[in-house]
Amino acid sequence: MELTLQLRKQQGGFLLDLDLTLSGERIGIFGPSGSGKSTLVSLLSGLSCPDAGRVLLNGQPLFDSRCRINLPPEQRRIALVFQQHALFPHLNVRQNLLYGYRRCPAAERRVELDEVAAVLGLSALLKQLPETLSGGERQRVALGRAVLAAPRLLVMDEPLSALDDDLRYRIIPYLKLVAERFKIPFMFISHSLVEMRLMAEQVAVLDKGALTALQTPEELARLRMGTSPAGYINLLELGQPRAEHGLLAFPWAGRELLLSGGSGHEPGLFELSSKDIILCKRHPEAISARNLLPCTVRALFGSGSKTGVELDCNGAPLIAEIVPAAAQELQITPGSTIWAAIKASAFRRLSSPCTFF
Repeated sequence: MELTLQLRKQQGGFLLDLDLTLSGERIGIFGPSGSGKSTLVSLLSGLSCPDAGRVLLNGQPLFDSRCRINLPPEQRRIALVFQQHALFPHLNVRQNLLYGYRRCPAAERRVELDEVAAVLGLSALLKQLPETLSGGERQRVALGRAVLAAPRLLVMDEPLSALDDDLRYRIIPYLKLVAERFKIPFMFISHSLVEMRLMAEQVAVLDKGALTALQTPEELARLRMGTSPAGYINLLELGQPRAEHGLLAFPWAGRELLLSGGSGHEPGLFELSSKDIILCKRHPEAISARNLLPCTVRALFGSGSKTGVELDCNGAPLIAEIVPAAAQELQITPGSTIWAAIKASAFRRLSSPCTFF
């Protein structure tokens, strides 16, 4: 998919002024509140009209002020999924799903209800009303309704912000699976960098109505490491744990990581901040940290006033951060061996295994 956005829109004291072309199947729009993300969604979908410019989707003009083209929303075939599910409360799940399907021209219908319901784990819920569903189930119904409209582009505007962490990171695999299964390109909009890393391949960063960067999610995460209070967030998929002297030993990268007992007894997705990794030149003789990992330094990079150290831990990547002086004193260079020390309490669970819930 290729999307050209040359847009100008004045709203009171706020000006959105963009000129960029995005390509790929998984596009991200990242920025803080007030950066222009929702305004962009409104202009792209046809819910509001730019003051000037043009919008091209795969070469077709959806809006062009010079040529006086402004396709109505129903002709643009852009489906929207918001943080508020906006399901019809008087319709059951099946009827809500079919709302999008029936609004799609018969010649364009290429997705069937039964298949979408199976992929999203909704088959057993088709007769239920929205009020009986959990937040995650309602969000999956909203997603299924959008997919059944067979859109040319699926736009998800902060779709996970109303969910708690466990639901948020369990529903992300559904979002990706649906887009891949039905070959629907999507634009994922969020102010969460972790969500962006899990969902997008290319990210347009907005601030105060302007484009400030166009990069990969990994580049964005490394750039923001030195200024973010959380540092760089390592995302680790950990396997089924076993009990180990009051701790839990989770398999990871051919070894085990020891986590405190409150981490839960299931595999899942965990986060580990770059700030919580201590680097040592040699194996420490005595240290309270329960995890001591021999690693090879892959690369170093600057981020603000900090130095990021990319580690290879038995084939798995890990990012630590230190001050430049520490890098010099420890003689950390690409190819050198270093020990990473991590407390058992430093890990935070983001989600349990992805199951239908």
